[in-house]
Amino acid sequence: MALDLPRTLTPTKISAFTNCPLAFRFTVIEHRPEPTSPYSVKGTLVHAALEGLFWRHGPGHRSRDAAEAELARAWEALQTDPEFAELALSTDDSAVFLDDARRLVANYYRLEDPNAVDAVGVELGVELAQESGIRLRGIIDRLDIGPEGELIVVDYKTGMAPLERYEQGRMGGVQTYALLCERILGRAPAEVRLLYLGDPVVISAFPTAQSLRGQQQRTSAVWAAIERACAAEDFRPRPGPLCQFCHFKPSCPAFGAA
Repeated sequence: MALDLPRTLTPTKISAFTNCPLAFRFTVIEHRPEPTSPYSVKGTLVHAALEGLFWRHGPGHRSRDAAEAELARAWEALQTDPEFAELALSTDDSAVFLDDARRLVANYYRLEDPNAVDAVGVELGVELAQESGIRLRGIIDRLDIGPEGELIVVDYKTGMAPLERYEQGRMGGVQTYALLCERILGRAPAEVRLLYLGDPVVISAFPTAQSLRGQQQRTSAVWAAIERACAAEDFRPRPGPLCQFCHFKPSCPAFGAA
């Protein structure tokens, strides 16, 4: 009996399937619960602070104090979040958690001047139904208008930047956003940027007609592979360095499970 296909395909799901089809099955198809990650919760907190900075403060008013106020607002809201509660942080650990979020927000100001940014969309949901049956979906952290009227896609990353040889491999998500912009808005962004707040470092790419065609082909190929895997109920593990962080190891045949 074939397994149900996921309803949508997102950059996160594309990355999950290409990293390990079996882990993809456990999380996306079977919806097995995963323990809450402090890194993902911290990412949610920092994203909320930067979202508020652009939603509630216009150019000329996006100061460090404004960012601190938005972080405090997001921190207060986080206290009732079930995922944050699941972390069960002590008072001291909570203080360290918040201090690191402050560091990441402060690092943002080392990457760009928010008062010089013309943001036309923040946490912008985009979705497109394609003839192949794919519903391609994503949330763009920020969509800017550049000085010449060009579109710029910006994605915040709260981790550390990859080594140079892995940089292009990390651009898949924002390249998918570039494809969605082209199909939905009728124009591709001139630039896509990853803002790594942990270092801080900016990694940029400049989409072309060729790169957008390549992203479309890659997306279609991943979707076709997911369809085949669901039809055959065949999601094979792909052992690699990420296995050390995977909590599905007790269920994985690569580690002795039936």
